[in-house]
Amino acid sequence: MTTPIRRCPGPVPFGACGRRALLQTGLAGFASLSLPGLLKLRAGAPAEPKPAEKKAVILVWLPGGLSHLDSYDPKPDAGSEYAGPFKPIATKVPGLRFTELLPRQAAIADKLVVLRSMRQTAPGHPAGSMQLLSGDPDTRDKPKPKYPDWMAVANYLLGQRGPRANPLPAYVGVNPPLEYNGPAYLGDAYSPFVVSGDPNSPTFTVPNVGLADADQARRVGRRASLRRKLDTLDRAFDTARELEALDRFESQAMALLTDPKAKEAFDLGREDPKTRDRYGRNAWGQQLLLCRRLVEAGVDVVTTQLGGPLCGRVGNWDDHAVNHHIFDALKFRTGAYDQAVAALVTDLHERGLSERVLVSVTGEFGRTPKIEYSPSTGAGNASGPAGTVQPGRDHWPRGFSNVWAGGGIAAGRAVGATDRRGEDAVERLCGPGDFLATLYRHLGIDYARAMIKDFNGRPTPIVDHGQAIPELTS
Repeated sequence: MTTPIRRCPGPVPFGACGRRALLQTGLAGFASLSLPGLLKLRAGAPAEPKPAEKKAVILVWLPGGLSHLDSYDPKPDAGSEYAGPFKPIATKVPGLRFTELLPRQAAIADKLVVLRSMRQTAPGHPAGSMQLLSGDPDTRDKPKPKYPDWMAVANYLLGQRGPRANPLPAYVGVNPPLEYNGPAYLGDAYSPFVVSGDPNSPTFTVPNVGLADADQARRVGRRASLRRKLDTLDRAFDTARELEALDRFESQAMALLTDPKAKEAFDLGREDPKTRDRYGRNAWGQQLLLCRRLVEAGVDVVTTQLGGPLCGRVGNWDDHAVNHHIFDALKFRTGAYDQAVAALVTDLHERGLSERVLVSVTGEFGRTPKIEYSPSTGAGNASGPAGTVQPGRDHWPRGFSNVWAGGGIAAGRAVGATDRRGEDAVERLCGPGDFLATLYRHLGIDYARAMIKDFNGRPTPIVDHGQAIPELTS
């Protein structure tokens, strides 16, 4: 028996995230930064880990939640009330089956681990996202997060290891999932450097990275120097070497603006056109290609959200019948999704990055195994005209799938299982704490001991009730 799920407006539309972006100050903004503004930047310049510890994570977020039954955990014998129209297909791994929507990923299944037994307890998008990405156990939807998400925590903790030589930020979000997540009490200094827009657009640029010419760089340098000379703050303030830190992190901001390496990392035009074709000449394909470029250039944490027009009428994976005809929506979007993810995983292996870079592909939950029928609220891609009764699936946190690759893990298998209808995780159960611990462990963060101070200055564990999933660690 399914749990009643209330209707929802769905995740915030693609591109609606705020500009809480580390070092994203721009040419004019940099020249006019005050001392307090620059001090705020000081905390956002993370450390350069030792080479042996230099790992990276790419999180690919599916806002609204992918139907596990129609992708990685098909249940063809569950009956017409549950099973969708998509046939199971064989993968490169004997006995492991996906649906026919994912032929490219099926062909590289020997490089994937499908975790089929993820679960959490929150029925709504905000609370579900917060549970999975920050470990907040609350099942109530809140307007803003109580705890920092794992990306901000990693940014903070990696920043304790010393100066960062790389001009690139440690944490970059390429159209990232910020609707219901963020740094909370860590502060906006630990938010990502945000790259927004469609990387497939011929006019796509990343503002505030790289200057057009040497003259611009010199002008920025002169303005910064002048501002320092006009600073009359008493040097006695420097009892804790704050001003030395200020100089160091001001240099970090300057490097992001002027260092050619930073500009090159974001420049998709430097890729072979065949590689761009391989990922798909669309927003999702080019987002994942940019993610690969960034981790290859030394970024530690990269997040990207696959939403927007490629999803269908409402711009996300929230396939209630009122939003989308779910099966039309899945056919509409999974071609681009399948191609982009398969290309990313293959590319990481071919470029020798599959040990260093861990990829996790997931949404906040799955979709109800039992198909529901309701009138559409409007016409559009993957949705009939308003009033058209069409199939959909609602929110489902009790058992769903996510996909992992790279990170040196032993790939080519499924871990865990749901029951015969895909309703409940019944084997090798995993929760948000396990998910978070797995990511932290790959980054070399001691999740069992690491503490951060909350709003009240109280030490708070970064993982509560969770352990790294052995099958997803090297």
